[in-house]
Amino acid sequence: MTSQTVLPRNTPSADQIRRAPKVLLHDHLDGGLRPATVVELARDAGYTRLPETDPEKLALWFREAADSGSLERYLETFSHTVGVMQTRDALVRVARECAEDLAADGVVYAEVRYAPEQHLEGGLSLEQVVEAVNEGFREGERAALAAGHRIRVGALLTAMRHAARSLEIAELANRYRDAGVVGFDIAGAEAGHPPTRHLDAFEFLKRENNHFTIHAGEAFGLPSIWQALQWCGADRLGHGVRIIDDIQVREDGTVKLGRLASYVRDKRIPLELCPSSNLQTGAASSYAEHPIGLLRRLLFRATVNTDNRLMSHTSMSREFEHLVDAFGYALDDLQWFSVNAMKSAFIPFDERLAMINDVIKPGYAALKSEWLFQGPVSTSGFAGSKG
Repeated sequence: MTSQTVLPRNTPSADQIRRAPKVLLHDHLDGGLRPATVVELARDAGYTRLPETDPEKLALWFREAADSGSLERYLETFSHTVGVMQTRDALVRVARECAEDLAADGVVYAEVRYAPEQHLEGGLSLEQVVEAVNEGFREGERAALAAGHRIRVGALLTAMRHAARSLEIAELANRYRDAGVVGFDIAGAEAGHPPTRHLDAFEFLKRENNHFTIHAGEAFGLPSIWQALQWCGADRLGHGVRIIDDIQVREDGTVKLGRLASYVRDKRIPLELCPSSNLQTGAASSYAEHPIGLLRRLLFRATVNTDNRLMSHTSMSREFEHLVDAFGYALDDLQWFSVNAMKSAFIPFDERLAMINDVIKPGYAALKSEWLFQGPVSTSGFAGSKG
C-alpha cells in the first residue's frame, strides 16, 4: 500500500505571521495613528494644516513624505499627528486605537513611547497627558480582549534630546512606574545632541532602580552607542543598527567583532531594530542588506520593531513578512526574535518568563504543528491489521 508523507512548510504564510504572538519594544504613539483618526481629530479641533483631508490620500501623503529622503518632510509628518493630539479625549482615543490595532496584528506585549512635553499646547499638564494615555491603553486592552485578542501595553515616557526637560520627564516616569509607565527614553536628532547632555536624568533613574532605553546608533554612529552604554548606562539601544560599523566581514566570510560590538553582544544588550524605518532613513538600502540578517546570525540580542507604523505603512506582521522574504526565515526565527524582545521588556522577570512560556512558545508551537492537519493523512503502510 502506498503512503503519502506530508512535510512541514518552513516558510510561514502571511496569515500565520499575523496570528503569531509578537512582542514590540519600539513604537511611537504619534507615529501610529489611523489616517481616518487624524482627519477626524483635526476636524474636531479646528486644525486646518493637514495636507489632505481624505484618509486614503492622507495615508499616501504620510508614506511619500517619509520616503522622500527629506528630513524636513519627514519631520513635518509628526507636526500633524502631534498637532491633533493636544486634548485629553484625543490622547485617550489614539492610545486606545493603538492597543486595538497592535492586538489585531497579533502583538501580545508592547511598549509604546511618546513625549508628554509635546502634548501641552491645549492646556494639559504633564500628569494629565500621562493619565490620558494610560487610560486609553487600558481601554484598548479591554476592547481587544472583547474582540478575542490579548495584549498588554506599557508606556515609555520620552524626553526630547534637543530640549531641557529630561530630568523632569524622568521624574514623571518614576512617579507613574506602578501605574502603566514601564520606563524612560530620549529621542530626537542624534547629531549635535549627545545623550551625555542628559546625564542627570539617567543618574536619577539608576538611583531609583528604574529602566531606560536611549535612541542611539540610528542616524549617528558608534560614538552615540558608546555614550548611551558607557556614560549613560542604557538598558537597551533604540535602533542600535549602526553597531554594524564595528563588525568586519572578511572576504572568506569570517567575521571579526570590534570591542564595542563584542561588548554589546556579550552583555546581551537588546537592539531595538526597525527595518522599514531604517530603509527610510538610509541606514540600509534594502531589507536583504539590512544588518539584522548578520546580527541574527551572530546571535546579538536583536529584536524587530515598527518605529512609526503610519509613516512606514507597516505593522509587526509586515516587518516579519519582509524579513521572511529577505532571509528565508521560518517560524523558529520569528519565535527567536519574539523571545528576545520579551526577555528585554521592562516588566518584572517572572512576568516576562510567564509571557514566554505560557503565551509565546505555545503560540508558535501551535502554528508549527498546523502542517500535521493539512492535506492527505499519511499512513504507515500497514493495512487491515487487527489489534
